[in-house]
Amino acid sequence: MKAVVLASTSVTRQRLLRAGGVDFVAEAAAVDEANVIESLVAEKAKPRDVADILAELKAVKVSARHPQAFVIGADQVLSLGSEIFQKPADRDGARAQLMRLRGSTHVLSSAVCVAREGSVVWRMVDEARLTMRAFSDAFLEAYLVEAGEDILSSVGGYHVEGLGIQLFSRIDGDAFTIQGLPMLPLIDFLRTHGIVRA
Repeated sequence: MKAVVLASTSVTRQRLLRAGGVDFVAEAAAVDEANVIESLVAEKAKPRDVADILAELKAVKVSARHPQAFVIGADQVLSLGSEIFQKPADRDGARAQLMRLRGSTHVLSSAVCVAREGSVVWRMVDEARLTMRAFSDAFLEAYLVEAGEDILSSVGGYHVEGLGIQLFSRIDGDAFTIQGLPMLPLIDFLRTHGIVRA
């Protein structure tokens, strides 16, 4: 079996790959995402391009350490119009972000790249559109308490596969894309390279 490395320690991405039958090891890429995002936003990069560039940086960086492996880099960007959001640092940040998203439709851009020998050999970006309902302040406070610290690991401050589903009135897009890893095209790529069963 060919070696696969996930350039991330994301619990969600690891869970998705394991569930999909992919044998891999996880290794953090240690990319300064905040500085990269700040620079790209200053250049007026589109959110999907920001996600793609971050995914590439992660894959290529880890590929330099594992040149013979297929290295998967992934990233997700949440945007509301031209505004790009990052993971909230704490509950107050999550509250402010969810209040900003409330009653609006935002976009999740999920990018995945595969690198080998330091170069990208495959990439794709998929997007989902999510509309938050106009929930009350009281609901938001109850949600923050019940959802707990786990939401801080998500760029949106929610997990649609859990309690976060109650925040929404409409979701258009692939469930895997929403969770941060477009699995169907990735599995198809891995299948064509003999990494998962054909």
